[in-house]
Amino acid sequence: MITSIHNDKVKQWNKLRKKKSRVETHAFLVEGFHLIEEACASDWELAELIIQDGITVPDVAKGYPYSLVSSAVMNHISSTKTPQGIAAVVKMKEHEAGIFEKLLLVDSLQDPGNLGTMIRTADAAGFDAVILGNNTVDVYNEKVIRSTQGSIFHMPIFQADLMTKIPDLQEEGFTVWASALSKATVYTELTPSNKIALIVGNEGAGISEDVLQLADFRVTIPIYGKAESLNASIAAGIFMYYLQG
Repeated sequence: MITSIHNDKVKQWNKLRKKKSRVETHAFLVEGFHLIEEACASDWELAELIIQDGITVPDVAKGYPYSLVSSAVMNHISSTKTPQGIAAVVKMKEHEAGIFEKLLLVDSLQDPGNLGTMIRTADAAGFDAVILGNNTVDVYNEKVIRSTQGSIFHMPIFQADLMTKIPDLQEEGFTVWASALSKATVYTELTPSNKIALIVGNEGAGISEDVLQLADFRVTIPIYGKAESLNASIAAGIFMYYLQG
């Protein structure tokens, strides 16, 4: 059993909390029973389990290589206040392009909770993939992963420069909608096409002007109360369910 936080393995696990190390090792850390069960049930590669002494391994995770650690080590590598005593190193997966009809494009989103919720909602709404533009928070950030509630293992997620990706999608027959607060049409006044890409932007600044200019339509959600705007992930959810319906 590993009991020292100065152990080389522990140092490597702890480094995975930093984007630089995740990129270098092409791996990331997940915590908790639910996320690990989701990872095991997917076609992602689970490289190693990290089990706290006294914790029972769920049946779906049995058979994977594991390291037994003390509670002090688990607390050291965990990013949660009350660790469940189980974590795993998962290898990043390169998704292949498929036949997509419903896409969520994310421009410069910074809040990890919002991104994770958007990915989870895209999964729930039956969208085909999510494309993350430049300056968007790292999808393998631990807060993003937790907020996806496992949808990260079911939803193809790509990185792309939206300035070049959007014209490519339009050439492929996609209609591009952009969420905006001004100079926009109420979303229910438009009839979605079969192939559609929805762009959502930064929590405060919205979609960058250069990206916004590329959209076929700017769409908005009416505000009936005194709130200035909706949370970015809530707005994305409303749009996605309308586009799927």
